[in-house]
Amino acid sequence: MERLVELTDANFEQEVIKSDVPVLVDFWAVWCGPCRMVAPIVEEIAGEYKDKLKVGKVDVDSNRKIATEHSIRSIPTLMLFKGGEVVEMMVGALPKAQIINKIAKHFA
Repeated sequence: MERLVELTDANFEQEVIKSDVPVLVDFWAVWCGPCRMVAPIVEEIAGEYKDKLKVGKVDVDSNRKIATEHSIRSIPTLMLFKGGEVVEMMVGALPKAQIINKIAKHFA
């Protein structure tokens, strides 16, 4: 998990909102089966796109403020932030190709 940034209520603004590169954020929880299914895909994307993208994970149980601010109702939810704004949102355990298709168009 060395390519993934652990995002918290405390560091979210610095790591995501103020980031100068797009950030893919995985909202998840330990008890969530579909989250465990999508986790290896998110890790692969972090490795394959490390030069174009930052990837982070938010444990919604430990970081309720961020989850509430972004209206997370279902997990896993993946959000792509660019320039501090959400430009893509995906809910559920999606296949890798579908995730890449949604995010790749936002790389500079």
